[in-house]
Amino acid sequence: MEFTTQPATSYLKALEAAQAANDKKGQDIIMLDMKDLLSLIDIFVITSGSNTRQVRSIVEEIKERIFKKVNMKPLSIEGLHDAGWVLMDYGDVVVHVFLEQVRNYYELERLWANAPRLTPKLDTDSSGRNPTPISSGLT
Repeated sequence: MEFTTQPATSYLKALEAAQAANDKKGQDIIMLDMKDLLSLIDIFVITSGSNTRQVRSIVEEIKERIFKKVNMKPLSIEGLHDAGWVLMDYGDVVVHVFLEQVRNYYELERLWANAPRLTPKLDTDSSGRNPTPISSGLT
């Protein structure tokens, strides 16, 4: 799916979140186009980690990366204490970071199956450095 309808800021935040999750070895990273399904949210980013330490690490990397790139802190972060399902609210973008088993239980992808998937090109360098521009677009 070509990205043409989302505001650039929504896409940039979502792409930065996806890249940050990728850099911290987040699993099964997906971006869902929610603009036609929800009135206040443009994009969901969904990923998971294999343990609570990894979930927290992914959340911290996303928070730092979005602040660095678009100078925005999340409006709220819910679930960080338990780290089974952490929700990061950026207004027009909501990031869900799950433990694998919690993600399998709630199956957000199935719940929102009618939402189009956005396919970002993510840098495969997991060092946290970003040698290629993240704004390289979608496939």
